[in-house]
Amino acid sequence: METQQVQQQEANSIHRDILEAVLSHVPLTDLVLASHVSNSWNVAVSSSLRFYNHPKPWLLYQTQNSRPPYSTTTHAYDPRSDVWIHFDKPSIKYVNVLRSSHSDLLYMLSPWSFSFSIDSLHLTWHHAPPPVVWRTDPIVAVVGRRVVISGGACALEDDLHAVEIYDIDSGAWSTCDFMPSLLIDSAASTWLSVAVNDTKLFVTEKHSGTTLSFDPITLTWFGPYEIRPDPNIFYSVIGYSNNRLIMTSLLGQPENVVALKIHEIDTKSFSCSLIGEMPVNLLEKMKREVFEISSIGTCVAGDYVYIYNPGEIGEVFVCEVVDGGCEWRSVRNAVVDDRRKMERCVYSCCEVSVDNLRRAMRLENWKFRVAELE
Repeated sequence: METQQVQQQEANSIHRDILEAVLSHVPLTDLVLASHVSNSWNVAVSSSLRFYNHPKPWLLYQTQNSRPPYSTTTHAYDPRSDVWIHFDKPSIKYVNVLRSSHSDLLYMLSPWSFSFSIDSLHLTWHHAPPPVVWRTDPIVAVVGRRVVISGGACALEDDLHAVEIYDIDSGAWSTCDFMPSLLIDSAASTWLSVAVNDTKLFVTEKHSGTTLSFDPITLTWFGPYEIRPDPNIFYSVIGYSNNRLIMTSLLGQPENVVALKIHEIDTKSFSCSLIGEMPVNLLEKMKREVFEISSIGTCVAGDYVYIYNPGEIGEVFVCEVVDGGCEWRSVRNAVVDDRRKMERCVYSCCEVSVDNLRRAMRLENWKFRVAELE
């Protein structure tokens, strides 16, 4: 009898191992349904994600129609399964032009309203009164439970460079000292790249590399720090993830980009260390799509850096930081077509779990499907 029980346990173990291995090839969205088959399947899903093929940060691709009712469509790239996913969900309630900031923030700002979302998949939107100063191209960042809005004010405003802070818990706006004078001539998201951690906002001037940080609790600016680890850098953007401030830079000239490098910035000394450099074949692929590359955008989450050229949305370049090095590849944006090229396109990035997807399906009745190639 004991021998039979041992054999049965071994057989169950083998079957479970096979099931977990099979589930490792299943898209994350389908694992939500698989986890409801039975308790043993739910355990197998969890084990497969933990030991075989763990979740990886998604790149979210939002498009907003330029005509009323300004409907939005959402897709995502899941590197775990190398698929694009279509979100079947209601359009985001229109407030104004949809924008993104520091990888995981989506927001819309109008003279009458301010709406923003920072959670995975952007299930929850916060709606607030607008800041006192009307702004057309500000930098916007969420640091802890505070939203910092600065720069980008309309030329008719008296407080062109005022910094305003919205307390999410109290629902109140407050105003503090102006941005440092070093940033006054470039106080807009067109010229500044932002990143955040739990306590600070980091601001980098994209062309010069001049960097400052801001503490929204003490209302203190720190810096400036001149970040140019290579004299050939002409454009840089920053992001923050896994306790690292990451800078992605173009080297050379817009009409002749010679390299793309990723550095980690020490947030105490603001010294730089090289993480990796884009392989020549991928750099040539990026350059082949357009006449010149005057700027890039990045989305950073987990160990992933997604890089794209705002002038050519058909290709996304992926850098995964592994054991101190980088693994690079390019991914075709499989959901871009001629119609969507005419719409406003916004990238963001998030870490997604089965629980996040389950909540979206259960509470919001969202549905997900692998997108067919356009």
